[in-house]
Amino acid sequence: MATFLHRLGLGAFRRRWLTLLFWAVVLGVAGAASAGSSGSGDSNITLPGIEAQKAYDVLGEKYPAANADGASARVVVRAPEGEKLAADEPRAEVSALLKDLQGSSPRVASVADPFKAKTISADGTTGYAQVTYKAKPAELTDADHGHLQDALDAARGQGLTVEASGSALAPAEASSSSEAIGFVLGALILVVTFGSFIAAGMPLLTALLGVGITVSAITALTTALDLNSSTSSLATMLGIAVGIDYSLFIVSRYRSERAVGHDAREAAARANGTAGSAVVFAGLTVVIALVGLAVVNLPILTAMGMAAAGAVVVVVLVSVTLVPALLAFAPERVLGRASRKKSAGSKAAGTNGSKAPGTNGSKAADTKPPLAERWAGFVLRSPWKILLLAVLGLGVIALPATRLELSLPDDSTKPTSTTERKAYDMLAESFGPGFNGPLTLVVSGSDPAATKNAVGQLDDSVRDMKDVATVAPATYNPAGDTAMVALVPKSPPASEETKDLVHTIRDQAKSVQAATGALAMVTGTTAMNIDVAAKFADAIIPYLALVVGLAFLVLILVFRSILVPLKAALGFLLSVLASLGAVVAVFQWGWLKGLFGLEATGPIMSLMPILLVGIVFGLAMDYQVFLVTRIREAHVHGADPRRAITEGFRHSGKVVIAAALIMTGVFAGFIGGDDAMIKSLGFGLAIGVVLDAFVVRMTIVPAVLALLGGRAWSLPGWLDRRLPHVDVEGEKLGSTAPAVREPAPREADSAPTR
Repeated sequence: MATFLHRLGLGAFRRRWLTLLFWAVVLGVAGAASAGSSGSGDSNITLPGIEAQKAYDVLGEKYPAANADGASARVVVRAPEGEKLAADEPRAEVSALLKDLQGSSPRVASVADPFKAKTISADGTTGYAQVTYKAKPAELTDADHGHLQDALDAARGQGLTVEASGSALAPAEASSSSEAIGFVLGALILVVTFGSFIAAGMPLLTALLGVGITVSAITALTTALDLNSSTSSLATMLGIAVGIDYSLFIVSRYRSERAVGHDAREAAARANGTAGSAVVFAGLTVVIALVGLAVVNLPILTAMGMAAAGAVVVVVLVSVTLVPALLAFAPERVLGRASRKKSAGSKAAGTNGSKAPGTNGSKAADTKPPLAERWAGFVLRSPWKILLLAVLGLGVIALPATRLELSLPDDSTKPTSTTERKAYDMLAESFGPGFNGPLTLVVSGSDPAATKNAVGQLDDSVRDMKDVATVAPATYNPAGDTAMVALVPKSPPASEETKDLVHTIRDQAKSVQAATGALAMVTGTTAMNIDVAAKFADAIIPYLALVVGLAFLVLILVFRSILVPLKAALGFLLSVLASLGAVVAVFQWGWLKGLFGLEATGPIMSLMPILLVGIVFGLAMDYQVFLVTRIREAHVHGADPRRAITEGFRHSGKVVIAAALIMTGVFAGFIGGDDAMIKSLGFGLAIGVVLDAFVVRMTIVPAVLALLGGRAWSLPGWLDRRLPHVDVEGEKLGSTAPAVREPAPREADSAPTR
């Protein structure tokens, strides 16, 4: 691997203009493809294999006229204080609102009058009108959204309190501020780390290129593949983070190679052969974690994982090809002013007969060790105590994860300032806490008689259940073989009482099916939540087994050890559990919610934990590979176990710290977003990176390696003989490097290198 990437780096360095042109063309093609796409995907979440989704599919088949895929809006109206909606003036205002809603768009199919549909609260102050459209949500135009909003505003001007929810409302405007914040923070950290704007600009340019290609490709495929709006957000989040980090690692290694005396071309090639190898395997572990999300068999999660994995693949390819080319444009300026002066002084000293480049003079010997090396020395002095303290600390942070509650997003999770949340609160206040989580019984038999018999039995038993508030009369399809029965629980949608009610109804449905032969199922948002939580609970163990198992094999190849990959996996479990604990404490319990701009707390979205597990695992393996490859490299070149640890921290500690700070900044930038899942995911990833990089990799790893000693790098002989040697440390580069190296191209030279 190192030899191949060494040759690739040489080729990119020599043909820097051709390499730059290639990636510019790729970006142009992807951008042109995205410009020709609407970029509007399906916002609906499909959940194959669960009862609630099966019932929903039956409804779509048996009630084709219902247009289940069409957009809809629920408009909630409340009379002025002290008045009733049925009074002359409020009723006239409601009638005017209904007329405006009907005429707001030619795509409006119907508007239900709350007085005729009997959707008025018991106290007569609040009601709602259901607006259905002939078109899907993605097909509605800005004019449709604007006219709907104008109708709501006009009614508000007449004294009514009017709020609305549903898929017909204009989607929240996407903001690029999260990406911009993370990008700016990454830039500042890079400038501080390298002391050079040129060196800092290379990782930023690489990340921009990789993310630009990926997001353009996702946009181009959004309509064709019905991708969700969150797909590009996750790809952007990861693309920026790993794009900066991977390039950072190669540029940092280039500077190290120059410091020991290699010329620009050979330093770029060696950096690509060594750090580039670590980048490839780090990227491979991230891709494994993201592609493994397909195990859950949830289309939206699979799409998000595949898109994010594609972003990682692109930035890896860009890093190992474009970075060496960029180094050829500024081989000296990338070193920074201080490094260039030091290099010039070293050359002068070498000319006068003193130390040759790459050796340490007395001044170097007196230099204070880097902070990361001093930290490693501190850990090595008391490895047992520090190990126990770190593990206990992570365990305490992880405790809230034992109270994790999952749910799909609904209007209750939106900020209290939004019209959707206001409509939700109005309905709960006027119609009962369970009104926003209605359940639907779907009964389908072989003939109308069987269906009617089953409906009768279910209706009698359901009405007697203690947590049922209301049960509507059954609605039959034209053929009479399928019926819908709507019921409203007494308890809120996310409560344990409602969850128990769903299970009770399903148990009763099985008994009715056995007696009548008619299939009876429960669906609705609440039922979907329950089924999704169960689906994720069933999938998490197979997912972890697949991802950790494959990554374990990859790390055995990289480190040629059993104990080091095992330690990496256990450390990941600690960091991800602690991350989940922090998410629960803030987003579910509300601790420090004001600090993070949270207006509402509640159950964690069902998709978030498994996404967090997958991404944190991939990033954890990044730091494992970045840090431990340099430790192993020192060990391979003869250093004793403890000296290898300090050597690895001296060379890679600063880079890992910078990479972790950059990723933390990128992820933390997404906390300010409006999308609840992206907000919580950004927080969880930021905390996960901090804990994994600074507690697990920078503290637990050196402590465990010190306690293991030489046993850490042992591998059974039979396995050692059968495993291929990937040479991540670049052991073979000494024999493949050219004996005579050509001078690097001049920075001012704009002509292509031949």
